[in-house]
Amino acid sequence: MRAQPPFTMCFRVKFYPTDPAALKEEITRYLVFLQIKRDLYHGRLLCKTSDAALLAAYILQAEIGDYDPGKHPEGYSSKFQFFPKHSEKLERKIAEIHKSELSGQTPATSELNFLRKAQTLETYGVDPHPCKDVSGNAAFLAFTPFGFVVLQGNKRVHFIKWNEVTKMKFEGKTFYLYEKKIVLTYFAPTPEACKHLWKCGIENQAFYKLEKSSQVRTVSSSNLFFKGSRFRYSGRVAKEVMESSAKIKREPPEIHRAGLVPSRSCPSITHGPRLSSVPRTRRRAVHISIMEGLESLRDSAHSTPVRSASHGDAFVAPGRSGRAESSERVAVIADENYSPADSVLPTPVAEHSLELMLLSRQANGAPCSIEEEKESEAGTPAAAEAEEGGELRALCPGAGGLGAAQAEQVNKFVLSVLRLLLVTVGLLFVLLLLLIVLTESDLDTAFFRDIRQTPEFEQFHYQYFCPLRRWFACKVRAVVSLLIDT
Repeated sequence: MRAQPPFTMCFRVKFYPTDPAALKEEITRYLVFLQIKRDLYHGRLLCKTSDAALLAAYILQAEIGDYDPGKHPEGYSSKFQFFPKHSEKLERKIAEIHKSELSGQTPATSELNFLRKAQTLETYGVDPHPCKDVSGNAAFLAFTPFGFVVLQGNKRVHFIKWNEVTKMKFEGKTFYLYEKKIVLTYFAPTPEACKHLWKCGIENQAFYKLEKSSQVRTVSSSNLFFKGSRFRYSGRVAKEVMESSAKIKREPPEIHRAGLVPSRSCPSITHGPRLSSVPRTRRRAVHISIMEGLESLRDSAHSTPVRSASHGDAFVAPGRSGRAESSERVAVIADENYSPADSVLPTPVAEHSLELMLLSRQANGAPCSIEEEKESEAGTPAAAEAEEGGELRALCPGAGGLGAAQAEQVNKFVLSVLRLLLVTVGLLFVLLLLLIVLTESDLDTAFFRDIRQTPEFEQFHYQYFCPLRRWFACKVRAVVSLLIDT
């Protein structure tokens, strides 16, 4: 942890329930409700305008209760930030649904209806990872409670159920997902991000697919010649969690719900301007536009995409597998491109790339987050060293990081060559043992007999092997006699 105390910890849902309504305790459903509300705010849970208005109305009903003309003046819904981008038309629709359709619902009922609606959306439970396909188009890979999805633009171009995913592996920046008939190939920004993507896939498949945690096995990304990473999911699987939830017999815990506050979750998140045709002074000023916020994430460590592909960039592979009938065609998930603003779970990056990340973000004119500013003000040894060599770093920013990266790549190449050499020597040794057994042993099995009776083997045995054996024996006797004489 690089920041100075006090530390701020952000907790979130890692595995989303396939059916949130099946959760037994209300407090658990409330925590999942808070997470999905945060997903809306970050742009992770993207949906069509009609669905977005209904979800936001459920949030209003759960947090402020029934509509009251005395308490809720015209434009009251604009005080809340439900999404990265708002429009006056959407805010009017939210207020209309809240006034006319949700009156009388308790917070628990509104939250449950919110979960049931969110569960039906294509981006429910999505943790997006930025990648590129084989054509170079931007794509977002994600693992959901139901399977593996690929999002491009405002479309879902792939959906593969967990029981149809046969294998996942990675090599450097390349991620492979194997289905019964096809192999999907995508490229992550860094090897570390690709490894993180692979681990997330292994965890999600084990959690949602297996019946028992005892069925979990260690998964390796290695092949015949190269040693790869090994990973094993640790914990209970979804079926065990739901069975344990059904057996809870305690008194329902007291729930302390949030009050009348905008839907904020993290101070470093950037938000886009509301799409308004007429400026209104009562709207909250937004300091950073959505494009500037996304630009600042270009080389960051977050697992969310920097920018999404446009409508015309949507790439559809010729073959795919998915959910029943809808999986065979591209599904439109929203009215706009999928472009989450930020992520709560960062993708790990190499230590040497942190300085380059900050330098690149500042070069783009993007401000650092609050945590980064605190770290820079703390006066760490690394910062003091940077000040002493400021002129050199100004001329060659990140030179040390690049040198370390090149050295790491050279080490990986040398290790790969050594592994290949060891495998080759091992194969030659095995062939030598087999040759000795064929020529010198008295084993009379059918396999050896057939080989010994071939003309090629007899020619090799008498013209090459026997002279070589006599030469070798002569040399050994000469060395032995020399040692005896001395």
